[in-house]
Amino acid sequence: MQRILTTLAFGLAFAAPVMAEGPKVTDYDGSFDDATFAVESAIVGQGLVIDYVSHVGDMLNRTGSDVGSDVQLFENAQIFVFCSAVVSRQVMEADPMNLAHCPYGIFVSEGTNGVQVGYRDYPRGSMQAVEDLLAGIVAEAVGD
Repeated sequence: MQRILTTLAFGLAFAAPVMAEGPKVTDYDGSFDDATFAVESAIVGQGLVIDYVSHVGDMLNRTGSDVGSDVQLFENAQIFVFCSAVVSRQVMEADPMNLAHCPYGIFVSEGTNGVQVGYRDYPRGSMQAVEDLLAGIVAEAVGD
């Protein structure tokens, strides 16, 4: 039994998924409104359609007192939600469970660190095409 458990533990150590690191964030040299316009333009410029804009900053500011908090997390924060048929098909053909990562989002926030643009980091490997897409959109939006 000990041998089976040792073999199983050894196998799981090498079979563990490669985890994402955290959000990829880039400072934006300009106003929040300019940043949101730049992100929207960069997404649409890739031939993509924005499915939804989440006004998460407004929601957090509006509901803070309802949940017993007086902390203002952001002056402004929005998330642009969209998908790419080409990239989504590519990553889901590599692993159908990449469905869990779709749709994709790019956020713009304004707070104590100024205006920032970023996106969620995805697991290494089959999601690299999504990382590349999002990195390119953010680079275009921030002027890199």
